[in-house]
Amino acid sequence: MFLIFRGATASRVLRKVKLSSSVRWLTDFCPLASLGWVDAVWDFEFTETGPLDAAIVIKNGSKEFKTLYSHLLPYMTDTEVSPLGTDGSVWTVFGDNGVSVKSLVAVLSYFVLGGKSKTASVQQRISALQASSLYLLLLGIPGSVVNKMFHQILFDTCLNTVSNCWPQSLVKKRKKDTLKSSQADGKRSKPHRKDNDEMDVDEDEEQDEEVHLSPQDLLKIREGVVLLVKSLLRLLLKFPLKDEPQSADNCVQMFAKLTNFEPVIGELSFGAGQTMPELAYYGLWLLCSSNHGDEKVSLRRVFHRVLYVILMMSKGESGKPSLMMATQAVLAAREQAIGFVSHVVDELKEPALPFLRILLQHISFRMVDKTDYRTRGAQAVAKLLAKMPCGDYASFIKWLFDYSRQSKVAYRMFALDVSMALMEQPEREANENVDAELVSFLSHRFLVHNIVFGRRSDASPTVRGHALTCLAQCLELPSMNATRSIKELFSTSASLTHTHLHMHVHMHKAPNTSSKDTMALLKRRVSDPKTNVRKCALQAMMGLLKHNVIMLSEGNLTVLSERTRDPALSVKKKALQCLMDLLTAHPENNLVQKAWLRGVVPAVVDAESSVQEKALECLEQTILSQVKSHGSYSYRDAQQTLTWNLLGLLCDHCQDLGRYFSRAFTVWSKQNKFTAAFINNLISHTEAEHAAGAWLLLSKVASSCPRLDYGKILDAWDDLVRSDQAIDKYLTVFIFVNNCIRPALWPCLNTKTIFCVRATNIQINPSNSLPNFLMWTVLANQNLNYALQTFLNQHCGELVSVCEAYLSGVILNENGAQNLNEDLVVREMNILTESLIDRSFEYYLAYHKHSAPKITGSRTLHPSCLPPGKLCLQHEELTRKYLPAFARELELCSELAVRSNVVVVMCDLCVRYTNMVDRYVPNVSACLRDKEPLIRKQTLTMLTNLLQEEFVKWKGSLFFRFIAVLVDSDPTIASLCEYCLVHLLLKKNPVMFSQHFIECIFHFNSYEKHKTYNKFPQAKAKFSLKGAQNKERRFTIYRFLLVHFTDAQRFNITIKISQNILACFVDGELPLDGDGAAVLAETFGILSLKEIKLSALSEAAGAGGDEPQEDEQMAMAKAVMQVAQKKVVSQVQKKVFIESMIPIIINLKSMLEQKRSPVLKDLMGYLQLTMQDYRSEVKEFFAADEQLAVEMEYNLKMYEKEMEAQMAHCSLGGDAASGGTPTAAPLGRQMRLSNSTLERRAENRRAKYFAI
Repeated sequence: MFLIFRGATASRVLRKVKLSSSVRWLTDFCPLASLGWVDAVWDFEFTETGPLDAAIVIKNGSKEFKTLYSHLLPYMTDTEVSPLGTDGSVWTVFGDNGVSVKSLVAVLSYFVLGGKSKTASVQQRISALQASSLYLLLLGIPGSVVNKMFHQILFDTCLNTVSNCWPQSLVKKRKKDTLKSSQADGKRSKPHRKDNDEMDVDEDEEQDEEVHLSPQDLLKIREGVVLLVKSLLRLLLKFPLKDEPQSADNCVQMFAKLTNFEPVIGELSFGAGQTMPELAYYGLWLLCSSNHGDEKVSLRRVFHRVLYVILMMSKGESGKPSLMMATQAVLAAREQAIGFVSHVVDELKEPALPFLRILLQHISFRMVDKTDYRTRGAQAVAKLLAKMPCGDYASFIKWLFDYSRQSKVAYRMFALDVSMALMEQPEREANENVDAELVSFLSHRFLVHNIVFGRRSDASPTVRGHALTCLAQCLELPSMNATRSIKELFSTSASLTHTHLHMHVHMHKAPNTSSKDTMALLKRRVSDPKTNVRKCALQAMMGLLKHNVIMLSEGNLTVLSERTRDPALSVKKKALQCLMDLLTAHPENNLVQKAWLRGVVPAVVDAESSVQEKALECLEQTILSQVKSHGSYSYRDAQQTLTWNLLGLLCDHCQDLGRYFSRAFTVWSKQNKFTAAFINNLISHTEAEHAAGAWLLLSKVASSCPRLDYGKILDAWDDLVRSDQAIDKYLTVFIFVNNCIRPALWPCLNTKTIFCVRATNIQINPSNSLPNFLMWTVLANQNLNYALQTFLNQHCGELVSVCEAYLSGVILNENGAQNLNEDLVVREMNILTESLIDRSFEYYLAYHKHSAPKITGSRTLHPSCLPPGKLCLQHEELTRKYLPAFARELELCSELAVRSNVVVVMCDLCVRYTNMVDRYVPNVSACLRDKEPLIRKQTLTMLTNLLQEEFVKWKGSLFFRFIAVLVDSDPTIASLCEYCLVHLLLKKNPVMFSQHFIECIFHFNSYEKHKTYNKFPQAKAKFSLKGAQNKERRFTIYRFLLVHFTDAQRFNITIKISQNILACFVDGELPLDGDGAAVLAETFGILSLKEIKLSALSEAAGAGGDEPQEDEQMAMAKAVMQVAQKKVVSQVQKKVFIESMIPIIINLKSMLEQKRSPVLKDLMGYLQLTMQDYRSEVKEFFAADEQLAVEMEYNLKMYEKEMEAQMAHCSLGGDAASGGTPTAAPLGRQMRLSNSTLERRAENRRAKYFAI
């Protein structure tokens, strides 16, 4: 024992000798630091120091600091030294060498403050770090408290030395990049607002003056930072900070900044590691200890700082946190912070769980509304929730459900993201520690039904769309429970609410909605007014179809294919992508193949070039690139089988898509897609089971590539003709090839080819290829060479003669109809119309005149309409000759097919001969009131196209006939009309509604006594909406027009109505007879509509919370602007009302009173509604008519009393109905119901209060 004690004593003696030699360095200048200087430093509490005496010189720079630090370090770890410093401790050595502790602290503070400046040299920065480390080391040596070494301000200054000495240029550059990212990302991001401009200017100047540091300098400074951090960690192990909470906060802040000081290679250790982040997290872990204060306070303090690391924000000492760019270093620091929180929870267990819940709640409320940050934040929440036991987990999900119904859009969006992240984890099972009422919150079913699907009808379109996207993503998750929950929503047998769901009264239960209602809701979302919602609904629809959650029915698939013609570009692209994904998932389904063709093929001619490119890419990927030789074909190859199935549909059920399909080949031919190998592959299929599809592709290639070598195609055709196959369906190939055929090759069209039409086994109809072949031969060869003309005369002359002889015997003969064969008449007429257009149309007219009363059926009538129209496009004289006949058929013909074809022909002719057809536009527009919905819809579509391209102008009664379709008996046609007007035509002519509005009043009331309006030569009776029975239909049109007015147009139309209608009655230009009274009453009804009020006034009054996403300052600024705007607009409107309207109203009222006209009550009703905005200015307005002013004041008072009584009645009724226990959702519905009821009843009470 004596030997051990003697050895320890010898060690301390040796240590004391070394320390004494190092302390001599201090003794060189500590005495030179005058007592006055030392006292001044302490008096200023180490915030500033004066210069030391010039005789003080530090030799070898930082070497002395290192030597002294190494000699003092053993004293910090020596537990046998007396804390009083009486047995040879460091404090005794200092005293023996004349070093005052007070002077030593002052000198160290001098070096610490020397590195605070931005312009400090490298040596000054290193000395500051080493002096700070030395001060922290002295604080950890026993006896420091007795010697009063600790000073809070100096301690905090030492902690700040790291941020002061480490160059901030990289940090500031990161902040600038963050600012740019914040402005560019997110639709609601706002410019960065600086709180103090002068401070920012000073910072920029300091940044310009900052000393440049080399990589070697940075390494030296890093060594000093590591030394300081390790000194602080040693201090925290021995020196408690429970009495210094501010210093503990500063330690946490410093460690939090150092967590992303440098990258960590490999797995991060939360013990005392070597890298800076490891040391920082170890320091945060030490500060969680009860040695540094109450454990709860310590955990709250540490988690608060870690919060911003997880949120990827930079939090300074003051001000709002700034968002950091999501770089690799920032993301790595975020993952480390999540791991540290998990480590703390694993170590502390139960005490850390309440603070983990608080941390998760703060993450939820502070999360920024940016997609990337929300997604990563949701993943962080899910990872940390995994550390919670089932009871706490269920409790948090319950809180999350309430959070998902917060007023802010960002909160509801983040709740959806968290739900999706949680469903990626295994579903939890309840144990005995979970309360019965919380069991239901553990399942994925609750997340799907109550949070994800519960936001399907959210007020915000952003949330609605995101909820639908999440619904689709649930089907892609590995969790079978989530998929099963989705299927329950759309299952006809499963109910949405299970009896095991036990929820509190204040919570919304999953609605007990049938699958039919759910599907109907999804389809409504596909046609939602908001583009983003439609895109997300398409994604959800595709996912449900892809995973067989809903049936692959024609109706469901049509929803996808129709969206390829959506007005929004992004929706069209999304629909195309969904169709491709669905075809990939179900390549064998015939209905999916049809829907794919119906959606993709027409998109080839879309107005947007990007949509065309997408459609062409889909077609090339699915059809063109999959064509291989017949020898390489295998039915086991699903992709090749799909290609030929699609081509088969194009030949059979989807023939109407041929013209769109041809456009694709025109584009591909310019891109040189058709090689000789491609042609050979197609020819190899012409004698196999896919011959129809092969010949279809050959015909499209032939029509789009005039320079192609057709020798091999003709050889294949010759082989087909020589065979026993029926060739009529393959003749379309030669419609486009004939112009390239050499005369020597024409004999290949032998007698069988030409006269196959006489064969009994071929049924000729308007779509057969042989008649089309003959007609297109004529069209494509208008300058026929002699050889081709001779060939046609030789082979086709007899055929035409036979057809003409038969038709003349049946149609021109009085008794020909007795032995008529209708099928044969159709066939012969069809052939003749394609070859001799003049004679065929004469037969058609003669047939219509003489034989139609005896024979009915459109099959005989309509074939002769389209071929004349086709040839009229090439011959102006034919157009001039047959246009009157076409117009007459629109009025007289009773056959649907004929009228339909004539409309198509006349609209096509309008493009080619605009001036010639212009006089017949009223005949076409009259079809908007055709008895057949098909004709009305077709006419509406074609007139819209002509108006868009300006082949037709808004002349005559065209606008009023077009706008009348808004009240069509067929809702789909009315909806189509609204779409055409708003999305297509109004954009081209924004003033067309306001230009025609006043004339609409006269036109739809059939009033023709005005000298200017409603003076059209066309018949008006067909489109008249006159009479009380049509009042609602007229006002539907008025409301529609006014809704799409601008404020300027509403303002001007009010003045025009006053001058052009009301003033005309006052001046006697319009008589106040029965028709005039109806027009005048309707005018006051229009002026009373809420749609005619300026939106600047109505929006300012009703601005509230469609998007409660803005911060308080922006909302306040917006509210101030709205109030100011309303005030200015109201003053202008008031001035115009007084100057323009009041004199006319007073005169008109006097005239109506004299004639005792019933229109007076409409005038008073209009005044009552108008004067509600000017309640206190009635006498000023009607100074010229005091009686009218008194009447208005009395009527307004009575109306207000009635409204108050009605509100009280509705309120009492609502309380009684709810049983005295109001809840949030029913109260909202009650208020909406009462308000709408009041509005309806107010209209009905006007007559009571304002009748004279």
